[in-house]
Amino acid sequence: MIVDVHTHCNTSAHHGRYEKDRARIYGGRPENPPEKYDEAMKDVDVSIVVGLRATRLGVATPNAYIADFVRRTTVPTIGYMALDLSDDDVMDQLEDGLARGLKGVKLYPILAGFDVREPKHDPFFREVARLGVPLLIHTGTSASPDAILELSHPLVYDGLARRHPDVRMVLAHMSHPWQRECVIVLRKHANVYADVSAMWLRTMEGYQAIVRAQEWGVVDKLVFGSDYPIWTPRQGIDGLRAMAARDWSPFPQIEPETIENILNRDSLKLLGLELP
Repeated sequence: MIVDVHTHCNTSAHHGRYEKDRARIYGGRPENPPEKYDEAMKDVDVSIVVGLRATRLGVATPNAYIADFVRRTTVPTIGYMALDLSDDDVMDQLEDGLARGLKGVKLYPILAGFDVREPKHDPFFREVARLGVPLLIHTGTSASPDAILELSHPLVYDGLARRHPDVRMVLAHMSHPWQRECVIVLRKHANVYADVSAMWLRTMEGYQAIVRAQEWGVVDKLVFGSDYPIWTPRQGIDGLRAMAARDWSPFPQIEPETIENILNRDSLKLLGLELP
C-alpha cells in the first residue's frame, strides 16, 4: 500500500501575502479542486491532505474547507487541519478541526514565525500527544522573503522531540537542504519521521540524503510524500525509482529495496491513523 503523507488542498485564495511568492517560485498558481485531486491520487492507495496557516501573512486554509474537500474526494483521503501556534485561539481551532473529522495537524513555523521549543506552546504539544494527533511540519528552506529560516532547521525539532517525546511528527522534505542533520534527528527519536517529497528533484542532494539514511540505518523512518499539487505522486514515485536505477559508481548506490520500502511503508500505522 502506497501512502502519500504530504498533499495540499489550499487554493490561491488561502495564501494571503504568500501568494505572490508561490506564483514566483512555482511559475504559476496551481489550483486543486477535488476532481483534479482524485485523478492525481490514482497512483497511491491513500493520501493525507493539508492546508496552510501563517496568520501574520494572512495565510489561512479553514478547517471547514479542508473537511469539505475530504468529503468531496472519491479516493481514500485523510484531512489534517492547518494551525498557527501564534494564534490565541489555537486550542479552539484544534478542537474544531477534530470535531470536523480532521485527524492531524500541519504546522508551518517558517512562515508563521513561531518557535516550537518555546514553553508557551507546551500545552498544545501535550494535548496532541494525549490525543494521539500526528503532526506534519514544514522543515527546510523556503524562497519567500518572509520566511524565517532558523525556525525550520531540523535541530529545532530535536529540541521539540526531547521536550515532547510522545508527539508523532513528520518533518517535511527531509528538512532540505539540511538532510544530514535531519537523518541524525530521526536516529535519535522514536516518534520522529521525515517525508521524501522533492528528494528526487535536486538529484545530488536527494542522492546524498537517501544514502545517508542507508548508512545511518534510518531508512525505516522515511515515508513517501509528493507535495501535490506542486508535483504529482507519479512524479515522485518515478523520480525516486530513477534515482535507485542510476549508476552512482564509484560512490555508494541507492538500493532499489530502499526506495520500495519507502514507497510501501505502512505510514498510517506509524502515525497512529486508520484507513478512511
